Formats: sequence, C-alpha cells, structure tokens
Amino acid sequence: MNVQNIFLFGFVALLISAFSLPTYGQKSSAAIKKGKALYKENCLVCHQADAIGKPGVAPSLTNPEFLSTASNKFIEGTIRDGREDTSMMPFAHLGRSKVRAIVAYLRSNAKSPHRSQEIDGQPDAIGDVALGQTWYMNICSTCHGSAGNGYESEGAGTAIGLPGFLDKASDGFIRETIKKGRSNTRMLPFQGPEGLANLSDHQIDDIITYLREQLKTKVEKQP
Repeated sequence: MNVQNIFLFGFVALLISAFSLPTYGQKSSAAIKKGKALYKENCLVCHQADAIGKPGVAPSLTNPEFLSTASNKFIEGTIRDGREDTSMMPFAHLGRSKVRAIVAYLRSNAKSPHRSQEIDGQPDAIGDVALGQTWYMNICSTCHGSAGNGYESEGAGTAIGLPGFLDKASDGFIRETIKKGRSNTRMLPFQGPEGLANLSDHQIDDIITYLREQLKTKVEKQP
C-alpha cells in the first residue's frame, strides 16, 4: 500500500469513527435533561420552577448577567458548600457529576456570551475602606443589610458580606455586578447614565475593599 492509499484509508477511518461516536451536543442534551430533573428535586422550592428566583428568598439563577459573569467553579462551589448563615444549604451529598449536571441545565438558559474567565482575570480592588463603608451604607445596605447578610435582614438582596459569597466571588465578578446590575431583578446598575447612582470605578473598588475588610474583621473576631 503506497503512502497516498495509507493516508486515504486513515482519513476514511477517522470519518467513520467520528460519526459513530456521540456528539458533544448529544452529551450536553443528556446532561441538561439530568440537570433539569435534579434541579426540580433540589432547587425548585426556593429558586422557583423557571429558576427566576424570588426576592427575599432566593436569587435568580437564569438571569443573563449572572450566567454571563459567574464561572462554573463559582456556581458548583455554591451548590456544593451552600452559604453559611443563609437559607442556602450545602448539597455536597449530590456528588460532583450531579452538581455539574445542574450547572449544565442552568447554562442552557444563557443568552449572552460566557465572560467569567475575562471577568475573574480583572485586577483585585484597591480602595479606601472608610469611603467604601460610606458608599455601602448609603447605597447597598438598603437591600443587602448593614451587615451584608441580605435576606436575614429582611432585605431584597443577597448576603454579599458573608464568607460563603466573598470566599468564592472574584473582585471582577462583584465589580461587574455593581456596574451592570442584573436585568429583571432588584439589582439595578450603579454606573453609567442608566445607573441608580453613577458610581466611579474608584468608588466601586472602595465598596469591594470595604466588603473584604469587613469579612477579615469578622474572621478575626471569631473565637
């Protein structure tokens, strides 16, 4: 068999094997179907049937901005570990494959490009803690609570001042959320002409620095 025939034989074999294997789409569809069933069993009671969430109870998991900015690691880690001192219990008992299936189902609702790698790669916030506290108390505490514990203070926002969130969220993720908000939720944008308050980049970094410092202080006070 000459070189040309060997190449042709190999190419045909490669085509046959490609068409005989399940495609990524088929695998993805199976994971989405499994994830949807697991979501109904474990998440629906708080996050609602369409995962749109419920103010004061649980956030939206199908929000386009959330799905665009949150990494798989962030979502998987939150499902696995839960959020201590909130109603979000840990679901580590499901195991990695089931947690990933739920994430695949949530991702199937995405309508915008996935940008978490770019966002998580943003530099850490460097700001003024005192100014950050002022901005936070005047702007953010109404929904997220003065201690950042969210729904526990009967606010409409999530607990952004607790370790369960801050240990997993990158500064870029928090920064992007403050700037752009989340459509169809009570989290409005806080930068630009449509923002509830036109915060500068420095002011946003002040808030992030304050949240991080507040968490550090809480940890240091623990017995």
